[in-house]
Amino acid sequence: MNSLKNDNTGWETSSNEVFWGEIAPCEHVVQIYEHDEDFLDLLTGFVNDGINAGECSMVIATAAHLTALNERLIALGHHIPSLMSKTQYIPLDAEETLSKFMINDWPDQHLFQKVISELLIKAKGNGRRVRAFGEMVAILWAKGQIGATVRLEHIWNKFCETETFCLFCAYPQSGFTHDAAESVMHICSAHTKMIKGAAKGKTGVSYKIIDKKL
Repeated sequence: MNSLKNDNTGWETSSNEVFWGEIAPCEHVVQIYEHDEDFLDLLTGFVNDGINAGECSMVIATAAHLTALNERLIALGHHIPSLMSKTQYIPLDAEETLSKFMINDWPDQHLFQKVISELLIKAKGNGRRVRAFGEMVAILWAKGQIGATVRLEHIWNKFCETETFCLFCAYPQSGFTHDAAESVMHICSAHTKMIKGAAKGKTGVSYKIIDKKL
């Protein structure tokens, strides 16, 4: 658990646009955040950069986070109904999406693939690249369904093996306890990059990045 403690080493400074522009299309990125604002800053950059690049940004998030994200996108000059009609932006309620493939509090891989495949076909219309954010794992984690969380992360990974898109998910740091240390390691190992928080500065935003490839 020491890797989740705050320190001032290993930080990289970048704007959201540059950071997400450098992420490979097949990366599976996780952010461990302390404050909603840090998370929403990064998510807004993720979605906004995709829209500006002509990609489709698919966001599966809580109702509160979708509302906050939409407000930020509007402030950036985006017209949400227009983006949705062109399927450049696909916002989905995480609880509702989860209910489509959970059986007895456990993610069913076949149903998951059916649900997400249908969404991805829609998102890829006209040959667009896709970037996706999913908060379903964080919801399961918050409910104490640790095994189901780890299982869903690995189902996402297996799905990503046959598809090409950048997948981003996030967990509030408050949910990580010493009792869950082993599962935390399983979650971190399911991602290619882990972002620890985000700190604003005069030159941009700083991210603590742990890259499994390094």
